[in-house]
Amino acid sequence: MKNLLLLTLLFMFSLQPSFSQETLKLWPDGVPGPNVSPKPEEVFDSVRVRYVSEPTLTVYLPEKKKNSGTAVVICPGGGYWIEAMDHEGYDFAKYLQERGIAGIVLKYRLPYGHPTIPLQDAQHAIRTVRANAQKWGIDPNKVGIAGFSAGGHLASTAETHFDTGKPDASDAIAKESCRPDFAILGYPVITMNKAWTHMGSRENLLGKNPSKELIKKYSNELQVTPQTPPTFIFLADDDDVVPPKNSVEFYMALRKNKVPAEMHIFAEGGHGFGMHISGKPHDQWRNLVIDWMRVRKLIP
Repeated sequence: MKNLLLLTLLFMFSLQPSFSQETLKLWPDGVPGPNVSPKPEEVFDSVRVRYVSEPTLTVYLPEKKKNSGTAVVICPGGGYWIEAMDHEGYDFAKYLQERGIAGIVLKYRLPYGHPTIPLQDAQHAIRTVRANAQKWGIDPNKVGIAGFSAGGHLASTAETHFDTGKPDASDAIAKESCRPDFAILGYPVITMNKAWTHMGSRENLLGKNPSKELIKKYSNELQVTPQTPPTFIFLADDDDVVPPKNSVEFYMALRKNKVPAEMHIFAEGGHGFGMHISGKPHDQWRNLVIDWMRVRKLIP
């Protein structure tokens, strides 16, 4: 009887999908400065983090027979003061993994008045994925970025502030482009315009009295160009945390620059629903983004 039970458990375990394959330091040779976390890193509610000083990538690779070659770097939200690593990070990565897409969760450093720090991590994450493309079975021309809430601001910053790498660099990662090939934005913070930003994200990123130049630089609706990658946006009309105008203005800037874009505004959902299942229509965003990726020929 015991042997039968053991065999049953082993069989059930064998049917479970293989999740996280690897967690690695984003900067294995040392984190570039300024590294200004005021306290040691803290995990709370089991899956939320703050005071991040050692950024990481947690890599969820699909089975070889399912692999589409597409990868998504995922930036959890949290107002630039925490990071919701579960429903805006690991859960989405697993969902992508099951559908033949590499989900790569970025635990990024928080700014504490140094706005370049999260972007520095996001850019390096994209370069790192491309540098490991062959090892991880990824097409270097199918590397996207996703973000939720303030993580959506980080993702939209990465898709509007990028470079093509340094071909003459001695470091293989530095040679790679940090331009994402596509972006997925969930109820994102986009602007730093005081009239319709999320003030907590703005103050945590830029401080209480930022210059006009800094406000403009990180108001990503003003930074869209024809080189900005195709973007999928979703949000709820009743979001009372991040005004829907953030998404609408970004979508209009994409259209003005003839950048392919798709946006879904659900009647209900509020803010921060991520991968939580509610039984309401906004649950469908995760299916819609897969359909969009098929239309974009990112997956079969």
